[in-house]
Amino acid sequence: MRVLIVEDEPNLGQQLKNTLEGAGYAIDLATDGEEGHFLGSTENYDAVVLDLGLPEIDGLTVLDRWRKEGKVMPVLVLTARDSWSDKVAGLDAGADDYVAKPFQSEELIARLRALIRRASGNASSELIAGDVRLDTRSGKVTLAGEPVKLTAQEYKLLSYLLHHKGKVVSRTELIEHIYDQDFDRDSNTIEVFVTRIRKKLGQDVITTIRGLGYSLEEPNV
Repeated sequence: MRVLIVEDEPNLGQQLKNTLEGAGYAIDLATDGEEGHFLGSTENYDAVVLDLGLPEIDGLTVLDRWRKEGKVMPVLVLTARDSWSDKVAGLDAGADDYVAKPFQSEELIARLRALIRRASGNASSELIAGDVRLDTRSGKVTLAGEPVKLTAQEYKLLSYLLHHKGKVVSRTELIEHIYDQDFDRDSNTIEVFVTRIRKKLGQDVITTIRGLGYSLEEPNV
């Protein structure tokens, strides 16, 4: 899953980036509202963490512009601890949730996971397809109850397909959502990751739709 962080405080921005990358997300970091608005308008993100007090363009204006442009990605706003008016304004501008500063990293990650799950129509923290289970809280994958070890990129690809179970996902979409902006994106690596996942979870777990991409379905459906 790919997440945009828009935060002008250098230490906090880098801390958030490191924390979310450690949790398995591909992260892009913008340090002002103008850059944040541009990235959110031109790139595809599964969620955004948006500070409201930004230079160049404030966070509320950035959020309002995104929504008017038809951008529907979940947005988690960062607000001051006692500023209830910021929370209300953020939600009214189109935010999906908020976290008050200072915050615990675990809470932010949990809220982000929940927003991404709900945006893709998944209520549970466990994503399931047949005997394959992925626990978004622990990052563990099991096959018929037995743990399966995946690399970071294999996990990201499987997670994205499970979040969009039953849909055809193109190679381009997978590349856009499992790599950050600065990664050297090579579409051939997607086929490599799919092959590895099939070896670990079964040949039928991911279906290749010729000319379109990949799909992960419930077995026998």
